[in-house]
Amino acid sequence: MRGDEGRSTASRRAMLAAVGGLGLGAGCLGSDGDRVRVLSAGSLSVVLEDHVGPAFEADTGIAYEGEYRGTNVVVRMVEEGSKRPDVVVGADVGLLRDRLYPDHADWDVAFAGNEVGIAYAPGTDLGTRLEGGEPWYEVLRDADDGELAISDPDLDPLGYRAAHLFELVEREHGLEGFRDAALERAYREPNEPQLLSGIEAGNRACAVAYRNMAVDHDVPFLELPDAYNFGNPAYADRYARASYVTDEGYETTGSPAVYNATVRRGADRAEAGRRFLSALLENSGLLEERGLRVGESFPRTHGEVPEGIEQ
Repeated sequence: MRGDEGRSTASRRAMLAAVGGLGLGAGCLGSDGDRVRVLSAGSLSVVLEDHVGPAFEADTGIAYEGEYRGTNVVVRMVEEGSKRPDVVVGADVGLLRDRLYPDHADWDVAFAGNEVGIAYAPGTDLGTRLEGGEPWYEVLRDADDGELAISDPDLDPLGYRAAHLFELVEREHGLEGFRDAALERAYREPNEPQLLSGIEAGNRACAVAYRNMAVDHDVPFLELPDAYNFGNPAYADRYARASYVTDEGYETTGSPAVYNATVRRGADRAEAGRRFLSALLENSGLLEERGLRVGESFPRTHGEVPEGIEQ
């Protein structure tokens, strides 16, 4: 695995302690039985660590422990047994089901969608051109080596959705060689939660990112048409025209960007996991505030979802 995508919970713990001092705390936290371990797609690191997790602790008194990695890495670690989370959250419903069913899960709940676009630094040449209305693919075609960042396609769905995006636009606009050239020139960020750090630090001009990540980091975000943003299920057949094979040999096909979650089979704290999943479903308004898509189509269940999970 390239890079350590785990995120420390120390800053969030300090914040929770401060909340407790105001009389809104969760009570006694941190005992071995009163916690839930969540292994999640990296693009949800901010909303889970800074928002849903603290709210869950305050409501239940159960300590939240989150770890955030590319979904490909998440499922691999569960498969290999190197991580034993209570809850698994992925950014591609097909990936979680293909890799974790039936040995590690036999049900899941799709709870939110996202969309892909271009996050950018407004003071750069590429950012200025994007703001000026030039076709985004023409702007990206002129990017120098490393100016454009993508998440690593071999580690998470956001990365291979960038490859899908490049393939779709190449076909639509007759841009021969666009996909391969863009993948070759782009910087591949192995730590998905850090994808936009280069823009914030002034080292990158733009990145193929999810909307919620731009919201989390307060970075300008160029919306793409539904035909390219992987956010509209009505375009699922169009998205499926693109594909990418990871270095593990897993063939990905373009699909709407949807998150799903499950309580791992054999989880040490299955009841806490189910309570957390219920809390996640109940916080749809908070997810929307953070840039995710949660409408009447969510939640959607797959398999026999156990009793006790509010839907």
